[in-house]
Amino acid sequence: MSDLTHFDESGRSRMVDITEKGVTAREALARGSVEMQPDTLKKILDREMSKGDVLEVARLAGIMAAKRTSTLIPLCHPLPITSIEISFEPINDRMIRIEALVKTVDRTGIEMEALTAVCVAALTIYDMCKAIDRGMTIQKVELIRKSGGKSGLFIKKEAE
Repeated sequence: MSDLTHFDESGRSRMVDITEKGVTAREALARGSVEMQPDTLKKILDREMSKGDVLEVARLAGIMAAKRTSTLIPLCHPLPITSIEISFEPINDRMIRIEALVKTVDRTGIEMEALTAVCVAALTIYDMCKAIDRGMTIQKVELIRKSGGKSGLFIKKEAE
């Protein structure tokens, strides 16, 4: 069990002690997508959904979620987020890509905040559009890149 940092030698859960780690600039980019009917995507892009501007509400939801990650994921450290950027890009007539770039200057990584932002932004899109398209799917939420800390730079091979 000792190879897993969130468990002690006896297998008990623990928050990792980061007291002695160095403070560095850290950044994480996460990505995911939502697939839907073409008419749903068109209504989103044309801002014709009755609940309002879906992408702006999803952007705010993703930002708010990133800021609350440590209250959602039990062993995450609360981090002082210095920047959050959430972007949306239609990648065909049925799918929109969500990316979240999150930054901090701290002792531990910011990957969970970026992943949480993408997930909640995607769920918000679903929630705001479910009345016309319950068949939407949230797909392939993943870490694309992270930098900072002892482990340095990570870039997902397919993303290069």
